Amino acid sequence: MSEPMEELNRRGRARFAELVEGGEQRLDALFATIPALGELAVGTVYGHLHDRPALDPRTREAATLAAIDAAGMVGPPLSVHLRTGLASGLSPAEVCEVVLQAAAFAGFPRAVSAADQLNRLFADAGVPSPPPRAAREAVLEFCARPADFPDLATPDVLSLLTTFTRVEAQATGPGRVVAECFGAAAEVPDGLLYCTVTDGVVTGVRVFRQPD
Repeated sequence: MSEPMEELNRRGRARFAELVEGGEQRLDALFATIPALGELAVGTVYGHLHDRPALDPRTREAATLAAIDAAGMVGPPLSVHLRTGLASGLSPAEVCEVVLQAAAFAGFPRAVSAADQLNRLFADAGVPSPPPRAAREAVLEFCARPADFPDLATPDVLSLLTTFTRVEAQATGPGRVVAECFGAAAEVPDGLLYCTVTDGVVTGVRVFRQPD
């Protein structure tokens, strides 16, 4: 970090305020006793790390939530990063999946503690428990059985999914998934599906194909 901590803290506070309603007031309350700790933490996490380009904000927040779970921190860190994770594009189902994944490596007691806290945090945020399934899961089901979705399985969609042998899906937001369709041994996708998902159900599909 080559920038002065004062500037990193200023930028971090502004970023946190973009992600969390009343963010600056929340930070002031959290670090009221030790303001210097807030300057260091906010400047590092939201002023420096959050802007590093190697990871997108969704992935960075997922990694952060996994680390919080592994460390057994179910107080303010989990509450704060649930908010910033959702604001950065994670869906509630993806947050739950992070906790499930971490359980295998950090231990079930920590994961159970995190799940207990998420019950309350989801209720406070108006999120149903359990939440609707993740967008990627819904899209993979659609790609595997497009005929089960006659309203979405247009001729272009069916042609793409029946011609190519491999689908790689990547969620880009809580309700957006890009599915790349590859031919046998192909390294470049021959077509893409841009899918929108609402409450765990695929609601829209657009086809993009390589020109002949």
